[in-house]
Amino acid sequence: MWMLFPGNVFQHGPRDYKWEPLATHRATITSMKPIHRICAGLLGLLASTTMLYAADCDALKQLSLPDTTITLAEQVTSGDLSGPGLDKPLHDLPAFCRVTGILHPTADSEIRFEVWLPEKDWNQRLLGVGNGGFAGSIGYRQLAGNLHRGFATAGSDAGHQAEGEDASWAFGHPEKITDFGWRAVHLTTERAKDVVKAYYGKTASKAYFDSCSDGGREALMEAQRFPEDYDGILAGAPANAWSRMLTSGVSTAQSTINDPRGYLSSLKLPAIQKAALATCDASDGVKDGFVSDPAKCHFDPAVLLCKGEDSLDCLTQPQVNSLRTYYAGTSLFAGFAMGDEEAWGSWIVGQGPGSGSGLQYVQNYFRYMVTEDPKWNTLTADVSASLQQATEKTAAALDATNPDLSRFRARGGKLIMYHGWNDPAISPWNSIAYYQGVQKAMGEQETAGFLQLYMVPGMEHCAGGPGPAAFGQLGISTSGGLKYGAFDALVDWVEKDVPSEKIIATKYSSDSKVLMTRPLCPYPQLAKYKGTGDTNEAANFVCSKP
Repeated sequence: MWMLFPGNVFQHGPRDYKWEPLATHRATITSMKPIHRICAGLLGLLASTTMLYAADCDALKQLSLPDTTITLAEQVTSGDLSGPGLDKPLHDLPAFCRVTGILHPTADSEIRFEVWLPEKDWNQRLLGVGNGGFAGSIGYRQLAGNLHRGFATAGSDAGHQAEGEDASWAFGHPEKITDFGWRAVHLTTERAKDVVKAYYGKTASKAYFDSCSDGGREALMEAQRFPEDYDGILAGAPANAWSRMLTSGVSTAQSTINDPRGYLSSLKLPAIQKAALATCDASDGVKDGFVSDPAKCHFDPAVLLCKGEDSLDCLTQPQVNSLRTYYAGTSLFAGFAMGDEEAWGSWIVGQGPGSGSGLQYVQNYFRYMVTEDPKWNTLTADVSASLQQATEKTAAALDATNPDLSRFRARGGKLIMYHGWNDPAISPWNSIAYYQGVQKAMGEQETAGFLQLYMVPGMEHCAGGPGPAAFGQLGISTSGGLKYGAFDALVDWVEKDVPSEKIIATKYSSDSKVLMTRPLCPYPQLAKYKGTGDTNEAANFVCSKP
């Protein structure tokens, strides 16, 4: 139902290609015979008259691009980077050309963006970075991870500077809502391609996008509206149905906290999780601390009904009703899966009624984007009227629900979606609904040619959780198969036309030791235990139909 800035972990990776600009060979050129030097000079002059040359990062300050001001172009060779927007300094960066700028497609637009260009070993690809929550900052750590892997990489703040749960910037600024909704990512992508061509003297061979949460929404928006922007897209936990998702949050809040007796304290979540796992953990034949197939989990919250005095080990009837609402969702948006309820603490229940992050998103969305009334109240709002107003005011700019991806498919684009079954922010059933919508609109066979969905057992929002949740998303490496699992599989699909049959996910300890590997299977397939061997080893599971 809601969104988060995901905590990303990045690993250094090998570079697949090596491409060196002409300037790195100046010593060789100057030792040539005169006629050869003249020819080489003419070639260099010809290149410089058509575009700025790769060796001169500083010259990129002079780039003239539509609705764009280049504010900085500098070579970063120290390996360190700090400054505004960085919560912690970055270290051990490879040498790169850093380009920053501001996009102003309207008089009320101020989209800050950055493009980072490896000085050496560019893999000839561009990798775009998205945002989380209500955006408001550039994903520097993901840029750094992409740079280590040899990508030219770019991202923006989506048109404003703010914390992730803050939407006050949207109050009275409809153009900024449009920038946040789709314009910032699209224009940043176009400008990044221009900068790449100017610096390297050639266009990127392929362009990719990798993001989660609101970034997953941005990813689907790109595939739907601007299919020419990216060849391959990795979209995680997409918050793509903003108007219905956040209106559903109004209905859920009214059902669960209008009566304070229905409030579920975070102190009761361990008992709920224990009971859910006791019912469903072993239903797939393996008891591993998470539910592999929530669709087959039929845990009844009534088993926790207090038989005497209220305690942390039981639920009152109003609390049972609230728990059922969280699982079931509403007619507007699906609910949450069972088996990792302790993850609901900060997201859903908070430290008191109305304090969860999810409700803050609902409230700020309606106050500052929809109603423009700072006094708007979740608990007294009319749900039907709220949906109508949200749809009329913001759906065109924010919702990425169009299942017709025929233009993306026609140009050879490939899309991999993923969602953690135990996501406490955005219902995992939402990704399944969108996937099935595409199948209905385009046909199952046509869909299989360009779209895969991976549902991740035991994963929470974008990463983390009790199950194996590292599989190449957001630059997080896995220990089995392709190092960057889902992303490497996407590259192979785009560039070799080879779809993945499975992806290996890893669960690490706090000191980075491998605790478990498990295959992720293209939906609707599931990883089934073969019946023998260590259940912590992916090799002992096979992908099969449910």
